Amino acid sequence: MSGGARLNSGPAADPLSARSESRGLKFDALPNEGYQGEVPDFPKPVQDQRVLDLWAEAWRTPQAAVWALESWRWPVIAEYCNIAFLVEVDASAALIAQLHRYRDQLGLTPAGMRDNGWAIAKSAFNHSDDDGHEDAPTQSSSGAPKRARDRLKVVDSA
Repeated sequence: MSGGARLNSGPAADPLSARSESRGLKFDALPNEGYQGEVPDFPKPVQDQRVLDLWAEAWRTPQAAVWALESWRWPVIAEYCNIAFLVEVDASAALIAQLHRYRDQLGLTPAGMRDNGWAIAKSAFNHSDDDGHEDAPTQSSSGAPKRARDRLKVVDSA
């Protein structure tokens, strides 16, 4: 096979870039406080109580706000919880690699969130440093947050 686009080839889409904005690429904002809804029943036979604990923990992540709307993902989330349990019992390299693939697929890693078109919403409050300067990102004239490199200042080292 030669040429052509490949899955996950090239740089990941940046929701704050002008190119993404011009292409109309929008990321769904996940609640930064996590999912507050009802945790569904575990859809498979349970091998250990710890698996149910991991299931409950997974359903409090911001990503679960989307999972709740996509019941087709629930068996995959259950498989993820089973593998996470097995990694706790026997952390083999193969199991850890499989766990990472599930985390990507479910949007539990930064790359997985980008692949799913998700971003965690910013909190409603800002932190200040000792000088009283806000730690929150500044905004451009269009109202979009500026990227970190756009906020950097040149400092004279002399």
